[in-house]
Amino acid sequence: MLAIKVNAGIGELAQSERFAAAEEDMIEAIVQGVGDFAAGEFAPLNRIGDLEGAKLENGVVRLPDGYEAAYHNYVEQGWNAIASPEEFGGQGLPFTLACNVIENLGAANMAFTLLPMLSVGAIEAIEHHGSDAQKAAYMPKLVSGEWSGTMNLTEPQAGSDVGALRSTATPIDDGEHAGQYLIKGQKIYITWGEHELAKNIVHLVLARLPGAPEGSRGISLFLVPKYHLKDDGSLGNRNDLRCVSIEHKLGINASPTCVMSYGDNDECIGELIGAENRGLAAMFTMMNNARINVGSQGVQIAERATQQAAHYAKERVQSSRAGSPDRTPVAIAEHPDVRRMLLRMKSLTEAMRALLYYTTGQTDRGTLGDEAASQRGEVLVPMIKAWGTDTGIDVASIGVQIHGGMGFVEETGAAQHYRDARIAPIYEGTNGIQAADLVTRKLGFENGEVYAALMADIIRDAADEQALKALAEECAEIALWMRDDATLDDKLAGSVPFCTMSAIAVAGWQMLLQKRAIENGQAPALAATKPVTTRYFLDHVVPEAAGLKAAATSGAELFYSLTAEQLTG
Repeated sequence: MLAIKVNAGIGELAQSERFAAAEEDMIEAIVQGVGDFAAGEFAPLNRIGDLEGAKLENGVVRLPDGYEAAYHNYVEQGWNAIASPEEFGGQGLPFTLACNVIENLGAANMAFTLLPMLSVGAIEAIEHHGSDAQKAAYMPKLVSGEWSGTMNLTEPQAGSDVGALRSTATPIDDGEHAGQYLIKGQKIYITWGEHELAKNIVHLVLARLPGAPEGSRGISLFLVPKYHLKDDGSLGNRNDLRCVSIEHKLGINASPTCVMSYGDNDECIGELIGAENRGLAAMFTMMNNARINVGSQGVQIAERATQQAAHYAKERVQSSRAGSPDRTPVAIAEHPDVRRMLLRMKSLTEAMRALLYYTTGQTDRGTLGDEAASQRGEVLVPMIKAWGTDTGIDVASIGVQIHGGMGFVEETGAAQHYRDARIAPIYEGTNGIQAADLVTRKLGFENGEVYAALMADIIRDAADEQALKALAEECAEIALWMRDDATLDDKLAGSVPFCTMSAIAVAGWQMLLQKRAIENGQAPALAATKPVTTRYFLDHVVPEAAGLKAAATSGAELFYSLTAEQLTG
C-alpha cells in the first residue's frame, strides 16, 4: 500500500474524474482481496506447476490439476477487469491497481500469472487500434478473462529482429470472408499460445502483406482467433492454427511457451488491426505496459524468494552466535552474514517496488493527458524492466545462498525462484535492448530535458543524502556526454551500466520519499523497518551504482580491439 500511495500517488489520481472510483476503501479492498486470492488460489499451484509443467497431448496443452478451477475463480471474481474500459465490462481503475493485482498473483505463481498478463496487452492493442466491430466482438470476453490473448512476434530466423519476419497475410477478395486475410507462417516463444483454461484465444499476429516494404516498415498486425465467431458472437469452427510443440525450459514450466503454426491448410483467417504496415506501432501500444509488468516480475520473484529465505533463516538452527559466551546453536538469522543477505533482499525488493509504482503512477498520469508525466513514464520503462528483472535474479540467488546446500536441491523450492526469474531479462525485449532504447531514444526526448528534469528532481529532494545526490549528478553528466559527444557505439557500449545507475538513482529517491512519508505518520507498521531498508539502499546499493560510471563512459574501443574471430575463437 505504501508504494501505491507514495510512489504512484494514487490519492492524486483519484481526484481526477476518470479515476474517481479509486478511493481509499476501494484501494484497500483490492490490495487485501487480491493478496488473499493469490495466497489461496495461485500459490498452492506454484510447486506442482513447476514439477509437472504444461504438457502437449494430441495438439492440446494440459495443465496440472487445479489450474482450470483457479483460473475460473480469477475470472469470476473480476480480477482481470480492474483497469479495462467500463464500456466493455471493465472497472476503469488506474493501471497502478491492475499492476498490483499482477504483482500479487505473480509473487504467488509467476508462470500462471503470465496468462492474464498477456491478455492485458491484447486488450490494450484492440482498444487503441481495433475497429468498433472488433472491439464489440472481442473486448468484453477479453476484459472478463473468459477469453485470453497472446502476442505473436518472434520467428525462428528473426529473433529480436522483428523486421525479418516471414509470416504473410494475403487479402481475401470474395466469399463470406471478403475483407479478411489468409495468415500463413510460424511463430515461436508464444506464451500461453495454446491451452484449455479460456474458451477462446485471441492471437495478435505480426505478418507482411503482399508488396509491403522490407523490414519493420512493412509489418501489419492481425487478429487471429483460435475459434471463429458466428454472427451472434458465439464460437464457431476452429481456425487453421495449431500448437506444434511447447518449449522445455529452465523455468516457468507451468506457462506453455508454444511454437505456433498458422495456415497449414491455407485456411487460417485473420482481420487487420489498425492501418496496413503499422503493425509495430500497434504492437508497441501493448508492449510498453507489458514491459512494466515484466519489470514487476522482478519484484514478484524477489518478494517470494525473500519471504521463503526469511522463514528458512528463522527456522534453521546452526552454530552459536560468533563471539557469544553462550555456545548454544542459534537460528541462522542471528549470524551477521545471513543478516546482511536478508537485509539486502528486503531492501532491493522494496526499492524495485518503489520504482515500479512510480512508473505506473506516471503512466496513469499520461492516460489523464499529462504529457510530461507520459514522457517521464516512458523514460522509466527501460529502467524498471531491465534493472527490475536483473535484480529479481540477484535476490533469488541470495535466497538460494541463505538456504545453503538445501537451496541447491529442488526440494526446498528456492531453486525454482532462481530458475523462473531468469527468463524476465530476456523476453519483452532483452535488457540490452531496453538499455539501448534508453540511450538512443528516450534520452532524446525534448532534446534531453525529460531525463535531465528527472535527475534534477532527485538532486533537489536528496537534501543531505550526498551519495544519492552525487549519483543523480553523475547520471545527468553521463546523459549530456551521450547526447553531445559519444558515438553511437560508445552509447551502446555504456548503455547497460548507465541504465542500472539511472534506475538505482530513481529507486533510491522513491525509497527516500517512502521513509519521509513514514516519518510524517503514514504506515506506522513500517516505522521500524523502512528506515533501515532505506538506509541500506542509500548507503550500500547507491554507492555501488556510482562505481559503474567508468563502465558507462569508457566507450566501445576496447570491445572492438579484437576481431570477431579472436573474440569467439
